[in-house]
Amino acid sequence: MLLNYTKLGNPVDAIIVGGAGFIGSHFVDRFLDDPEVVRVTVFDNFCSGRKWHIENRLTDQRFRLVDADIRQVESLVSACEGHSTLIHLASNPDIAAAVNNPAIDFDHGTLLTHLVVEAARIANVTTFLYASGSGVYGDLGKFEVDENYGPLEPVSTYAASKIAGEALLSAYAHMFDICVLVFRFGNVVGPRQTHGVGLDFLRKLRNDQSHLEILGDGTQSKSYVHVQDVVDAVLLANFSISKPYEVFNVATTDYVTVTEIAGLACVASNIEPTSVRYVYSGGDKGWRGDVPVIRLSSRRIREIGWIPKMVGREALKAALESMVCEPRIMSN
Repeated sequence: MLLNYTKLGNPVDAIIVGGAGFIGSHFVDRFLDDPEVVRVTVFDNFCSGRKWHIENRLTDQRFRLVDADIRQVESLVSACEGHSTLIHLASNPDIAAAVNNPAIDFDHGTLLTHLVVEAARIANVTTFLYASGSGVYGDLGKFEVDENYGPLEPVSTYAASKIAGEALLSAYAHMFDICVLVFRFGNVVGPRQTHGVGLDFLRKLRNDQSHLEILGDGTQSKSYVHVQDVVDAVLLANFSISKPYEVFNVATTDYVTVTEIAGLACVASNIEPTSVRYVYSGGDKGWRGDVPVIRLSSRRIREIGWIPKMVGREALKAALESMVCEPRIMSN
């Protein structure tokens, strides 16, 4: 899907903070596949991003890579200058890491968002697109939640950092005339994933096909949305919404269990699922801070025309097949 990358008559001129990561690199591809896009800058320190995610774009004259840390404030402000749109994707990608290092989501989440939006303000960026997450709602079981639900009660420091980022961005939107759109994604899957249950299963099966260790009891059930559908949702909202601040859930309407993902990982690995012994541990949650069941209403984003091309099971199947064929992912 190629959108007409025009908002209020202006061509796209975007900076993607965290643009060498899983999701960010797909934005880079989408933009630069369109000849109407005039410039794309990626700002990334390659903590979790990978150079090979964007290596095929390095020779494009419209592309600029800034290899620097967000804490290098002068470099960040300089990189933002001249851009009208900023996509903020930089954060700790490993939600479970906070179990052993609770500060990680402040240091690599809340603080980074503050530095990025302040740089955007100084550089006169007019549109700020922020990747939040479904975890902000907390543990609500099978209750289908929309964007107006509150109060938010996070059960992980990762989700808390996303809520803090949303609050800060709301203030900046209203104080400094920056259009901010927040996206609470379901579980995003696709090529170039660096984390996720499906990737974990593929790596485990590569090492031992006799059994598969599964955190939790396997009944954890969530929405899985393909990264290309995520890009569609963000760009569609960007070119459709003129409010100073808005929030969107982005998710499919179907839900896939962890045990089902294990079966899909077996098939992608050319292994008969019935030949693998599943070993469950940890009760109904995979780790402290995990939300085992998530139900998101995506009515708001659908009302402006977003329709995902893949349901969750299709998205997972495609993602797993792409990852198992990529040695640079499987070898990590």
